[in-house]
Amino acid sequence: MEDLFNLFHGFAVIFSWYNLWMMAVGLFLGVVVGVLPGLGGPNGVAILLPLTFTMQPTSAIVMLSCIYWGSLFAGAITSVLFNIPGESHSVATTFDGYPLAQQGRAGEALTACFTGSFVGALFSVLLITFLAPLVAKFALKFGPPEFFAVYLLTFCSFIGTGKDTWKTIIALMLGFGLAAIGMDTISGQLRLTFGFTQMLRGVDFLIVVIGLFGVGEILVSMEEGLKFEGKSAKINAKVVWETWKKLPRYWATLLRSCLIGSWMGITPGGATSASFMGYGIAKRFSKNGDKFGTGELEGVLAPETAAHGSGCAALLPMMALGIPGSATAAVLLGGLMIWGLQPGPLLFIEQKEFVWGLIASMYLSNVVGLIMVLSTVPLFAAILRIPFSIIAPVIIVVCAIGAFSVNMAMFNIWVMLVFGVLGYVLKKLDYPLAPMVLAVVLGDRAEIAFRQAMMGSQGSMGVFFSNWLVGPIISLALLMLFWPAISTAWDKLRQTLAR
Repeated sequence: MEDLFNLFHGFAVIFSWYNLWMMAVGLFLGVVVGVLPGLGGPNGVAILLPLTFTMQPTSAIVMLSCIYWGSLFAGAITSVLFNIPGESHSVATTFDGYPLAQQGRAGEALTACFTGSFVGALFSVLLITFLAPLVAKFALKFGPPEFFAVYLLTFCSFIGTGKDTWKTIIALMLGFGLAAIGMDTISGQLRLTFGFTQMLRGVDFLIVVIGLFGVGEILVSMEEGLKFEGKSAKINAKVVWETWKKLPRYWATLLRSCLIGSWMGITPGGATSASFMGYGIAKRFSKNGDKFGTGELEGVLAPETAAHGSGCAALLPMMALGIPGSATAAVLLGGLMIWGLQPGPLLFIEQKEFVWGLIASMYLSNVVGLIMVLSTVPLFAAILRIPFSIIAPVIIVVCAIGAFSVNMAMFNIWVMLVFGVLGYVLKKLDYPLAPMVLAVVLGDRAEIAFRQAMMGSQGSMGVFFSNWLVGPIISLALLMLFWPAISTAWDKLRQTLAR
């Protein structure tokens, strides 16, 4: 009952003209970010984060989160119309979305995508509404050992669910190395500054994100020579209504994808992993699974529902524990720190207006976002006909402005370009970027928690198995760490026994 009262208070906070305006602006910018290849949710939020430094935290987080929701919605537009994923999580949507467009059913496909995204988001927001306070109260029992255990579980979950274990580990290690640059917060010693005074405060995660996701993606796109050629899409009330009448028959797929998305958001699986998992499981359980890839409506519904559910659910661990479940949540986490807010269990006690205003905005912004994307598809389809040679320089300039705005230093632009090249190389070598970004954000915090736990226990590692809370978390983290090896050994054993 208290949660419902707090939620109503959150709606009262959101229903101000300024916050509603920030919501509309954020959604529109998010749709633009999601439509344009080379940009994405993490980079769009990162570029525009400096613009919110003078705003009230509630208004700022509403705008930035709406950019995120808008990009999640719009990622499907280019996937369906042009077979070009606007976001990484939209890759699975192209499998059936583009064939549907080729069959003249682009409106039907996009309606299914947007509706699935809305359902997945609504499910996750309901989960956040009723679980986040419980998780926050539970987390009040956390000390340095418990926080390190959760950080370890976060990192190990990437290893356990990643496609390439060694590449994920290398990306994490690179992120840890970047997080260690600057002044040691416990001993005060300088680390890895290489004589550059600009490195004393470390490498700002914002510049890392802008370089990796913005400049890096542009370089990849320029090499591939993307051409915007596709079919037009018209969505009217009749198409929407006819598609909605078909969707109830896929209720089981929607429910499975909602559960997958929520789980992959709370754990650091990410929207991309959720979309592929949602697609794969839908194909396995569908009566028309053998037709997936030829233009099945269920094939676009499942990945979009899971991806948007994961994107929203990723904010639950960020708010309740201070641990982001996605790269965009990691950027938002950094924003909270810049605004002077400390994510974690005390946030629900000390900043109720902020927390519940954000949760209320999730409900409203997803409704408004659904209406917006259904009505603006033809507009953005026309924008995509602008030559890539014009769009790419504009994105580069916006990235440079975002990097320079962090602390008004030209050095940041050079660092951004370095990370842009690094992002390009990592993308070409198929290294995951999300583990690296999260390691940059959480690496120093994990180190501090570990060292505090060691000092408190006088160097005894037994502190990580000292109670019923930290022991199971550490055990689960170790299980996820060694899961690829366990899975490989189990498969070999089954093959041996089958002979």
